[in-house]
Amino acid sequence: MTRVQVLTSDPELEGLVRSTFEAGGGKIDLTVAGAVGVPGTDSLDGAAAVAIIDVDAANAEELGSMQELMARPGRQPPVVAVLREFNQDVVRRLLQMRVADFLVRPVSPIELVRTCARVAQSSGAAEQQCEADIVTMLPAVGGAGVTTLAIQSALILMENAKREKSTCLVDLDFQHGACADYLDIEPQLDLKEIEPRPDRLDRQLLEVMTSHHSSGLAVIAAPNRPAEMRTFDPDMVTHLLDLVSSYFDHVVIDMPRTWFSWTDNVLLGSNRVFIVSEMTVPAIKHARKLVSAIGERLGDGPNPKVIVNRFEQFVFGAGLRKSDLEQALGNSLAGVVPNDYRIVREAIDRGVPITEIKANNKITHALRPLVELKREAASVPAGKRGLSRLKLSWAK
Repeated sequence: MTRVQVLTSDPELEGLVRSTFEAGGGKIDLTVAGAVGVPGTDSLDGAAAVAIIDVDAANAEELGSMQELMARPGRQPPVVAVLREFNQDVVRRLLQMRVADFLVRPVSPIELVRTCARVAQSSGAAEQQCEADIVTMLPAVGGAGVTTLAIQSALILMENAKREKSTCLVDLDFQHGACADYLDIEPQLDLKEIEPRPDRLDRQLLEVMTSHHSSGLAVIAAPNRPAEMRTFDPDMVTHLLDLVSSYFDHVVIDMPRTWFSWTDNVLLGSNRVFIVSEMTVPAIKHARKLVSAIGERLGDGPNPKVIVNRFEQFVFGAGLRKSDLEQALGNSLAGVVPNDYRIVREAIDRGVPITEIKANNKITHALRPLVELKREAASVPAGKRGLSRLKLSWAK
């Protein structure tokens, strides 16, 4: 028997839930308690397949009680939040709480059943898998070399993987993306095919739309459209990344410089976020501003770190030194990657890893300790895999 827990004090929602689930012929064990924060609702049922929580967006105390409830130790069921009205600020807070999905009233019985079934099924599959490590890289300025570092980071993580086909590189720069070009492979992601109905994207279709490099690295990339500025439904991007993170141990995301409606969602779902800067004063200033902006937008989300690319230490003369970077960026500085343009250019021209040009190169040597997985440094708590932590229906 499937157990469903409901927290609400609204008779209308309680009536909808009871009429929907109690018509299941005794297959659903339904428990209904009062609203979040009232006596008797101080814990979630760890044995429940899903918990439905009625949320009043205007009640800050209720939201605080819900956040405290979901942060309690022990097994927690996936949570479906029911909002009385769509509120972007509340949705952002729900993302930080790691709700599995949310619905906006009025809710139809079939919509409620389908959402709960999908969430319960996704949660059950996730519990059988280990957590995906998601590393996201975004540029502080144009031309900082984020694509090169994203590719090399994915290859480093793939080297340390325990199984084959465990690492995926995702190029989310749909306008100017260059991951496929750098690796000399054909991009296979057909955005026109999946954009109208993101739910059509399943494991089989994902495999068809995945490119494979000779090194064994899987690459999700669409043909770039430099003269076509487009925005995409956040649900499409989130569903794509959710599926990718369900089948790979390591996911490296190459982000565009432009901030889209789905950018917050991707950053919140990442274990680690790196801002890639070049070795110039304007770039360092912009990287510092970007660190602050992400902190302000995402609150308790990921703690972004800055990688300064093409670093050169000058003994004499003008130029930034590492001490200048440390002073400007403080604890936000992850490290530096030295400049070696010759081998990078040759690797790009040949479509091969840098290590194939020179096995013991200083770029890979500097990048390896920055991106290798350290669980204690991960910013997202373990327990659920990848972007499934943020799989939301972006209702409006």
